[in-house]
Amino acid sequence: MAHHRKAVAAAVAVNTAIVAVELAAGWKAGSLSLVMDGVHNLSDEMALVLLYLAFVLPQGLSRNLLRSANLFNSLGLLAVSGLILWQAVERFIHPVAVLSWVPVVVGLGAAAANWAVARLLWRPSRNNAAIRLAYLHNLGDAFASLAPVLAGVLVGVSGHVFFDPLVAGGIATWIILSTLREVLASRDELVSPEKLVCGHAEPD
Repeated sequence: MAHHRKAVAAAVAVNTAIVAVELAAGWKAGSLSLVMDGVHNLSDEMALVLLYLAFVLPQGLSRNLLRSANLFNSLGLLAVSGLILWQAVERFIHPVAVLSWVPVVVGLGAAAANWAVARLLWRPSRNNAAIRLAYLHNLGDAFASLAPVLAGVLVGVSGHVFFDPLVAGGIATWIILSTLREVLASRDELVSPEKLVCGHAEPD
């Protein structure tokens, strides 16, 4: 169990660094697509933190706390994604300059860091269902972080800044739709409590 805690703690630390760098760099460079990917990674932060707490707290986490935390996380993600989608529309109307090399460099770094998070979770994920879900999610995030890279390349090559809000709007729309689908499918069970025993992940 101790090696699980260490792996998840390291994953939390790396993911925190991803979020901080993407949000700061995206804001400074005027890259909405990079900010959107940072928000996406921020939504993973709560899941990883809750997973870590489930391993370190003596009684784990209660189902009610897990459901409430995930509901709050989902609603927050929907609200922020909606705001960025609105900002993307605004930037189509009133373009904002974008330092195209920033989302390329930072996006590649974020993709590598997300892969590192998945790698940290890979070994413990082989005998733990909850960690396996986090592993698969972060593996997918490694590819999702290439979206701002695409936006930066398109802006740099074409000179048209609308590609950045276009990609950001696409990511925001995808997150909104996928989050709504998950909320509707899960209903009051926004996590999988059957995978937890007294708040601790149940091994397969």
